[in-house]
Amino acid sequence: MKKGNPKLSIVILNYNTCDLLFDCLSSLKKVKNEADFEVIVVDNASSDKSVSIVQKEFPEVILVKNEKNLGFAAGNNRAKDKVRGKYVLFLNSDTVVYPNAIKETVKYLDENKEVGVISCKLVLPNGELDKDTRRSFITPWIGLIHLVLRLDRLFPKSPIFGRYWYGYISENEIHEVDALQGAFFMTRKKILDDVGWFDEDYFLDGEDIDLSWRIKEKGWKLVYYPKVKILHLKGVSKGKLVSDRRRKVNLGEKIKIRSQGVKSMEVFYRKRLWQKYPLLVNYLVLVGIKLVLLTRIIKTFLEWLIFDLR
Repeated sequence: MKKGNPKLSIVILNYNTCDLLFDCLSSLKKVKNEADFEVIVVDNASSDKSVSIVQKEFPEVILVKNEKNLGFAAGNNRAKDKVRGKYVLFLNSDTVVYPNAIKETVKYLDENKEVGVISCKLVLPNGELDKDTRRSFITPWIGLIHLVLRLDRLFPKSPIFGRYWYGYISENEIHEVDALQGAFFMTRKKILDDVGWFDEDYFLDGEDIDLSWRIKEKGWKLVYYPKVKILHLKGVSKGKLVSDRRRKVNLGEKIKIRSQGVKSMEVFYRKRLWQKYPLLVNYLVLVGIKLVLLTRIIKTFLEWLIFDLR
């Protein structure tokens, strides 16, 4: 890497995903000539060998060790004083970066000054698009369609029912979106400093949507750029996938992880949308969120019975 400040700072938050982290960092090593970048790993007090692996195998990586698990938002924010790049990429530890992903997204930000955030195509192990890569903000209508009635699963390409995941726009088309997933979230450091980085009221999930909201409020564009891609082993780090590589978590932790996403929905709605709708609509939304939470808890318990106890 070049001397002086790098152009890009890559921030990877880690919590007990040593094997995944090793693969992620190894993939970055293979593309080190694509851009002048530094890598910062923030470890959320892992109990596995994550810290020792970084220290031994990747001595060039800047390591930040938290004394406890601070969650996604606060954990990533601990890199704030370490970042030296003009651009900042928040990258999940459960990703593998393919060639050209870094080079082309940096180039796009260089050439499009009105763009505040960019993400590439995130593909799952089965080769399909991770639908959460590109999302619309959840208004009461979109929440009803996506979370309660789930009509976007039946009519994914409908402009009316498929709005949350942008199913009506080809996954191979470059386009502007409301929110981009935190698994690959490249932005400008000056924007992060302006909006205050991640909102630490979120512990896990929702913080990327909230950050997208605040950046978009400032007039910046958020762009989904599918000309390049990375692999996202989604759910492995949270113990959600039935996989030999998933992080082993007990039922209590699994329910906590699944619940956080729904709780984040409520935090986001109260912060960003509460003043935009009548009180009756607001309370109906809260009831819907509680029902979604109950559904997820039941589903998690059943999955635990089926997969973890067999």
